[in-house]
Amino acid sequence: DLFGVSMIIPLLSHHVKALGASPTVAGIVSTYGILQLFSSTVVGSWSDVVGRRYSLLTCLLLSALGYSLLGMSTSIALFVLARIPVLFKHSLSICRALLSDLVSESERPLVMGHFNAASSVGFILGPVVGGYLTEHEGGFYKSSFTCAAIFLINALVWMLPGCETLVDRNDSVCRNNMSKGYHENHFSKSVHRGGVSWRDVSLLQPVWKQLSSVMWDLLLVRLLMAIAIMLYYSNFSLAMEERFSLKPKMTGYLISYSSTLGALAGFLVGPVTQLYKNNMPALLLHSTVLTCSLIFLYAAAPSVWQVLLTSTFFAISTTIGRTCITDLELQRGGAQASGTLIGAGQSVTAVGRVLAPLLSGLAQEFSPCGPPSLGVVLALAAVSLLLIRIPKWDARGM
Repeated sequence: DLFGVSMIIPLLSHHVKALGASPTVAGIVSTYGILQLFSSTVVGSWSDVVGRRYSLLTCLLLSALGYSLLGMSTSIALFVLARIPVLFKHSLSICRALLSDLVSESERPLVMGHFNAASSVGFILGPVVGGYLTEHEGGFYKSSFTCAAIFLINALVWMLPGCETLVDRNDSVCRNNMSKGYHENHFSKSVHRGGVSWRDVSLLQPVWKQLSSVMWDLLLVRLLMAIAIMLYYSNFSLAMEERFSLKPKMTGYLISYSSTLGALAGFLVGPVTQLYKNNMPALLLHSTVLTCSLIFLYAAAPSVWQVLLTSTFFAISTTIGRTCITDLELQRGGAQASGTLIGAGQSVTAVGRVLAPLLSGLAQEFSPCGPPSLGVVLALAAVSLLLIRIPKWDARGM
């Protein structure tokens, strides 16, 4: 999954620019995240109802269709059309929900860290292969079709008998729990610790009103950091070329190096969590401060070597922060609705995908360092919010 996607993401800005788009127009047509904004929570809730197996299979097949269309995009209109099937690009979210169903709350940070590490392995070779292919004629289109083939292979693997037995057993347990009313009771107990009970909220209200009433601060931190991190990566390849005359192939090596460290950092989540004695709010705050500082150092970097240094620690801090925010959301809302909660988190991230290209395109009109500089401001806002809210979480025992 991520091997194929990581071949495409660094090349999107180059491809849209080659189609004749200005930076601002490129930002607008790249805002496919607006589709995921409306689909993440729906797909997550849908997976809670119909089961992880069929929902994941559907996501894989539609993602393959989307990247196939991207491989045929020779104009801005076709490029926009190719982004529509990513409405169902939620395979990783469903996998996280499945893992949350299978493990206990105490084991969840360790397992999620390992999952993120395994996911990051895809980013090790993907950018290198994508950067290599783009230096040859038709490289972007070859990368797109390769990505589509990977999603098809994943779908075939997911249909193997061993996967079917494991997932069907888990889906059966989840449906039995929900039929007994466990889903509602667990949500009520979990959220009541924060001073709000789901039973106090009308069932006729949209799920977003219920979620925002009990975890608005976590969702806002996720949004701010998502945009900040996306601004860091949004024009990374183009900025390396303009600031340091670095070729896409070398930029691909740099991204793969950072992804390698991110994969290793996933295995450190468990020990670091134990070091913090499972104090996830404190760990989230410290990782956010570190991420903010590294974005600033990247924006002000006078040489490629400083970019290399910031990339070294940036991958580690973002991996830990991503695991922390997911675990805190599941603690706050209840793991039995993991599909809905993780989907809601992905919807917030999708808002970042909508805003980040627009902000990046506008900021890039002024300077190649504009996007990461704006990211620093947003990350500082996230740090400030955590400093205000964490004492209140501690007072409530959350």
